[in-house]
Amino acid sequence: MKSVMFIASTGGHLNELLQLRKMFENYDYHLVTEHTKSNLYLKKEFGKKINYLIYGTKHHMLTYPFKLLINCFISLFLYLKYHPDYIITTGVHTAGPMCCIGKIFGSRVIYIETFANMVTKTSTGKLLYPISDKFIVQWESMKKLYPNAEFGGWIF
Repeated sequence: MKSVMFIASTGGHLNELLQLRKMFENYDYHLVTEHTKSNLYLKKEFGKKINYLIYGTKHHMLTYPFKLLINCFISLFLYLKYHPDYIITTGVHTAGPMCCIGKIFGSRVIYIETFANMVTKTSTGKLLYPISDKFIVQWESMKKLYPNAEFGGWIF
């Protein structure tokens, strides 16, 4: 059975990723997101199949670089622990390090550009487009920005 790591930052990105939860059971899966009050309930649903990274946004520039660095080490630890065949993500900053680590160690990376963007690239999309094995957009208009992307339609 293929192992898949599903990873996304908290909020809308996680909400989009969770739209795929019906397919989780088809794989030896693991879910990774940020530790916030709003998604602690996931521990009840996913038990040992979920891990949390430190929550941080680039809007807090004083602490963000440190949190990002710590999350890189946590991501490396989680990657080595689960060594997924595939990493599937809807982004954002939380997913970047994991996808880069996965690519270095031979995992296939599937990136789904957020539904929220229909005319502009996201920062994570710009970073992961060149290294993704499959890059999926939810709006046909995004194919102009990412010519090698696959139009997958909306996940909602």
